Order: sequence, then C-alpha cells, then structure tokens
Amino acid sequence: MRPRLALFDCDGTLADSQHHIVSAMDEAFADIGLPPPPAQAVRATIGLSLPGIAARLLPDHDAALQAALVEAYRTRYFTARSMAGAAPEPLYDGIADVITALGDAGWLLGIATGKSMRGLTRLLAAHGLSDRFVTLQTADFHPSKPDPSMCVAAFDETGCAPEDTVVIGDTAYDMAMARAAGALAVGVSWGYHGPAELQGAGAHALVTRPDQLPAIMKQLLER
Repeated sequence: MRPRLALFDCDGTLADSQHHIVSAMDEAFADIGLPPPPAQAVRATIGLSLPGIAARLLPDHDAALQAALVEAYRTRYFTARSMAGAAPEPLYDGIADVITALGDAGWLLGIATGKSMRGLTRLLAAHGLSDRFVTLQTADFHPSKPDPSMCVAAFDETGCAPEDTVVIGDTAYDMAMARAAGALAVGVSWGYHGPAELQGAGAHALVTRPDQLPAIMKQLLER
C-alpha cells in the first residue's frame, strides 16, 4: 500500500485557540494605540500567517504599522502562554482519539498551520502528542495559506503523493491550500469558518464530528 498522509490544520481543527488568539490580538491593538477589531473579524482570519492577518485587520494602514501589530501579537501571545500555570489551548473533544485511530490504521500524520513552530511544539508537548506527527509545517518557513507550500514540503518529507494526502481543516484557506496542492480536502464544522465557506473553497467532504474523519478519509482515497 502506498503511504497515506493526514495533514491537519491546528487552530480550529485540533485545538480551540480562539479565546487565546482574540485576547492576545486585543492586547496587541492596544499596544499599537488602536481600538481592537470585533472578535468575529479576528476569528475570520485564523489560519492565515500573522502578516496576512495584520494586512486583513489593518487594510488602511501602512506596512510598518502592520509589522508592529505582528510583533505586538507575538509578544502578547507568547507571554500569556508562558505564564506559570497557563493552560494550553484545549483540544476538541475526540481529536486525540482520532489521531490515535489514524496512526493505528497506518496513516502518516502531519500538521500545516499558521502558528509558529514555537507555539505548535509547545501545544503538542502539553497534550502529549509530540511523537505522533512526522511532519510539521508552520508559518515560520512558508508563505501564508492558501499557498500550497506547506503541503508540498509535507509531500517531500513523507514521500506521500498529493493524491494520497488528505488535508483536514476548518477554514476556506485550508481547503484552497489542499486544492492548490492537488490533495484532498476535508472541512470540519467545529472551527471558525462555516460549511458554505468550506464548500465554496473546494472541500471534497465535510464532517461534523471528529469520529467521522477516518471513514470519510478512507472513502475519499478509494474513489
């Protein structure tokens, strides 16, 4: 059997990070002297790289102020996550079981995320998942989704072909990235973009519960 790759997004797919992200963004906007955007506007950008988020949230401001927002956010988010007693972003119910089930079924597991490598490795270690994933692709080393760069690097690292790869994510950016890379795309309903956005961006299938993923992914590869 040819190797199969399950390539997960992180925020909104594996972990519910929205409270931490919105809170850090509110503080970052205060640091640069501007009122924060509505929480929904911040949630809608989750999945992009930080420069992409800054451009979306500050479309009428220059690159210098957007860069200042990026640095302020990084500082605020890292400080909050590094505080003594700070809880990690919680995994969605059932996600850890699905990761185990897919690994037991022979899937290679990877992550493609707009998070930094520092933030991702911290999260995985906190939940005891550091040894489950064979490829980690983060915003430190790639252009923002929906550019297919993260997928292409994951293909190279794992030896998996695009047609044997399923990207699992909660945003239109994930679906568009998968399509651009020639991979299959499964959208999840528990994250930050709705079903219409996921379908509009090219999702091959949608799931409403984590435990539906293994069967749907198997069916897509067998088509």
